[in-house]
Amino acid sequence: MAAARIARRTDRQPRPTAQKAAALEPQARIAAVITHPLRATLPKAQRTSQASYSAIEIVVVEIRLDDGQCGWGECLARRGAIAYAEFIDTVLAPLLIGEDPRDRRRLWMRLRAPLTGRTGGMLIEALAGIDTALWDLSGKLAGQPISKLLGGIGREQVDAYASSINWLDDATVQAEVQAIQQRGFRQAKLKLGQPVSAAVHRARLVRDLAGDTLVLGVDANWAYDVHDAITVGRALTDLGYDFFEEPIRPEDREGYRQLARALPIRLAAGESDFTASDALHSLTDRSLGLIQPDVARAGGISETWRIAELAAMHHTRYAPHVGWSGALCVAASLQLAAAAESFWSFECMVCDNPLRQSLLTVPVGDYQGLVDGRLRVPTGPGLGVDVDRDALAALTIKRGAR
Repeated sequence: MAAARIARRTDRQPRPTAQKAAALEPQARIAAVITHPLRATLPKAQRTSQASYSAIEIVVVEIRLDDGQCGWGECLARRGAIAYAEFIDTVLAPLLIGEDPRDRRRLWMRLRAPLTGRTGGMLIEALAGIDTALWDLSGKLAGQPISKLLGGIGREQVDAYASSINWLDDATVQAEVQAIQQRGFRQAKLKLGQPVSAAVHRARLVRDLAGDTLVLGVDANWAYDVHDAITVGRALTDLGYDFFEEPIRPEDREGYRQLARALPIRLAAGESDFTASDALHSLTDRSLGLIQPDVARAGGISETWRIAELAAMHHTRYAPHVGWSGALCVAASLQLAAAAESFWSFECMVCDNPLRQSLLTVPVGDYQGLVDGRLRVPTGPGLGVDVDRDALAALTIKRGAR
């Protein structure tokens, strides 16, 4: 019996030592981190309850390995893209040189360390672009799309909702509703603001125009206090709206709890969250029925995936926020949507935006690619997209420009 045990042990292949195992692994080290601050003028200004936007900015992060491979990510830097880029260049990039891009969690914690206060703000938005680029590289090194690295749930297409019907005049709204229907959307979101009477009128107008052909939601961009939000929310409930997004300021957590108790309509928020710990409060108290983190703000794919997993554990819908971001945010959000257990619908922007439509050799997640109300998820390695370097150069803000 003892001899048999010895024989079985000696028949096994010897385990490689740590040194030999390392030799078997392809070595891929970060050689450079390059930032590209971008600005684009929108063909048509977009208006919310807070402001009108005629131009937008982002930062594209490019991480190059010593073997020449590149990974791409995007930071939400609505204004001040050059400041974000210089912060990455001087504070974060030096912490990455020579590192293995697959050590994503370790590098996330290392990059967070320069912020000694609460997690949030510019550092986490800057970190988001780096983290997504690391995931893109990891997928390329593994020969797999990010959705598969996240575990994979088998989605190759995702449901999409049109975003957003502008907070403008009735004639513009009528034209936008008609265009959304003609493009084949089954779901749509409209912007509302003050005064309350105008918001209720607009919600009723869009419902009359859409009939029962569209599932409708509202984004108020925190235009109201709790009392006005209750008034608007009751009207939306009567009109058969599905969700009410950011009715009040995102930091007013007690206000959200009051609204959840007062209104039967599903409350949505999360685009203002920076980390999973921010989102956890709204998930554990069940004040939200739909959570919408933005991968270009919420610490990149690593942290946004944590939020998506928390949403699944709390039986809450997950819908990635895209807004007026660029193509790399869209691509990363599609990968997350393809893998997330409680994914509901994808925010498909219907306003034209060069940062979204011109930055890639083949655009993804754009309304022009909609088929039967759904969008295709890229299946290539990493993000599954290729950046058009000519377009990147044309959109880059020259350093020193104001």
